[in-house]
Amino acid sequence: MDEPFGALDEMTRERMNQEVLRIWEATGTTVVFVTHSIPEAVFLSSRVIVMSARPGRVTDIIDVDLPRPRGVATREEPRYFQLVTAVREALRRGGEGEDLQAGEIEGRVASVDRTAAEGGIG
Repeated sequence: MDEPFGALDEMTRERMNQEVLRIWEATGTTVVFVTHSIPEAVFLSSRVIVMSARPGRVTDIIDVDLPRPRGVATREEPRYFQLVTAVREALRRGGEGEDLQAGEIEGRVASVDRTAAEGGIG
């Protein structure tokens, strides 16, 4: 899904986030969700893959260890805010640090695949 909720107001966007999680929990289908909203990425994901600007390269992969099911209260938890901050800092570093090497990306993506097979959202 590529920026599916970008044009929505904040309240509608939050309701749609809950709907995506409900559908995911019911189907177990792996979802790749592209967004520029850091809070949305953290709320929906098991992992956030951070990319640099042009040329787009994976610069970080941040595991999201928030408990499930997630709801309105999740967005008020200290851990949620810590993860939002971690993603924001990774974006700021974007092109400054070393990019993840191909082998490291493949290993992390394989981990995402295992999580999806076990019922996690990617």
